[in-house]
Amino acid sequence: MVAENWNAGLNTTLVEEDKEIYDLIQKEKWRQYSCLELIASENFTSQAVMEANGSALTNKYSEGLPGARYYGGNEWVDEIENLCRARALAAFHLSPEKWGVNVQPYSGSTANFSALTALLSPHERIMGLDLPSGGHLTHGYATAKKKVSSSAIYFESLPYQVDMKTGILDYDKLEQSAALYRPKLIICGASAYAREWDYARLRKIADQHGAYLMADIAHISGLVAAQEAADPFAHCDVVTTTTHKTLRGPRAGLIFFQRAPKGEKNSDLEDKVNFAVFPSNQGGPHNNTIAGIAVALKQAASPEFKIYAKQVKLNAVALAEALKAKGYKIVTDGTDNHLVLWDLRPNALTGSKMEKICDYVNITVNKNAVHGDSSALVPGGVRLGAPALTSRGLKEQDFVKIADFLDQAAQLAITIQKSTGKLIKDFVVALDNSDEVKALRKNVEAFARSFAMPGFDPATVPEDCRGH
Repeated sequence: MVAENWNAGLNTTLVEEDKEIYDLIQKEKWRQYSCLELIASENFTSQAVMEANGSALTNKYSEGLPGARYYGGNEWVDEIENLCRARALAAFHLSPEKWGVNVQPYSGSTANFSALTALLSPHERIMGLDLPSGGHLTHGYATAKKKVSSSAIYFESLPYQVDMKTGILDYDKLEQSAALYRPKLIICGASAYAREWDYARLRKIADQHGAYLMADIAHISGLVAAQEAADPFAHCDVVTTTTHKTLRGPRAGLIFFQRAPKGEKNSDLEDKVNFAVFPSNQGGPHNNTIAGIAVALKQAASPEFKIYAKQVKLNAVALAEALKAKGYKIVTDGTDNHLVLWDLRPNALTGSKMEKICDYVNITVNKNAVHGDSSALVPGGVRLGAPALTSRGLKEQDFVKIADFLDQAAQLAITIQKSTGKLIKDFVVALDNSDEVKALRKNVEAFARSFAMPGFDPATVPEDCRGH
């Protein structure tokens, strides 16, 4: 009897087939709806993107590029990938004669390592923004004792930093360091830097040493596409990005590369980048995700998305100014983009404790290193972002209200810490028993639930999957 029903479960719904996983997904949907999502690297993508990402395209293997696959049956997958590539160039206002793009990377991290594989030989020299200065792990991060990222393991890395007083990039010191180090590649871009980039200055520094210039715009790519941030394509050889964050697509990566006639500079980048992605670093692309990226890129090219990107910046500024008005220290004294870096060291709080109390009151943030921190494991701040809540329709006055909630959480954390000491395990026990924390959570949840939710209808979440 069992043998005759070997495929019986292949056409049942998730709730029928695996109620345990179904319920956990529903609980996560309710968490997203009932929380204030302030993680700068997260967003809420559209229902259309989710439909594409959850489609039958997940069934297909398609190693190689359109028209040159290692498997048969890819005629429709080829069309999807070609459409995605065309939309990527259109969304970022790029000429297909001057730029190409690989849309297959599984993530921003794999996109970055593939770009480095294309541009460099093992042990050649790179310079990227230091992690405590707001850089990303994949830009060559290493500590005094350990090479942390594969980009530091396989290449020689010398970080550059922000000014320790202002938090602003120190281009003069970068230029001096590059003159001594003579890198083959300079990486610009960050994970927690709230100010604009001087790509022209960086190009000049790179050219002094015949170096490539690569921009990782993972955080700001939606702003770049909407022409609400400086254009890295005017100066860089290669540009990488994730496809979620401000671009509001599924989780994946893109690599843009310059095209040039044979014999000219960068004429070989296309072949090098494509080979680095496959077969060097990846196997078959995730066609379902590529379809989702294509949908998101179509949306990113719309007039409505430009309005969204403008509002993201307005909301980030409103949040920064509201926190400053309450006496808190904001790194670089403000923001030019979608994120705010909040330095909690003057308040004798760690980013870890602020993240923890925020979780307890339905506000999602992430602890983050601040320039001058002695350890990235004990960060002195938190990173706040506007993209996700802007997707839910919040505007400046709503972010001023959010600053009130954050202030209440910080003051509660300071009070609780006075009685518990510095150990976070004792701090958590006190959070569990605090009536003030529970009251703040109730207010935050009511506020969060007063806004619409992109991508799904919260009313469809079963009652027993709501709340904790």
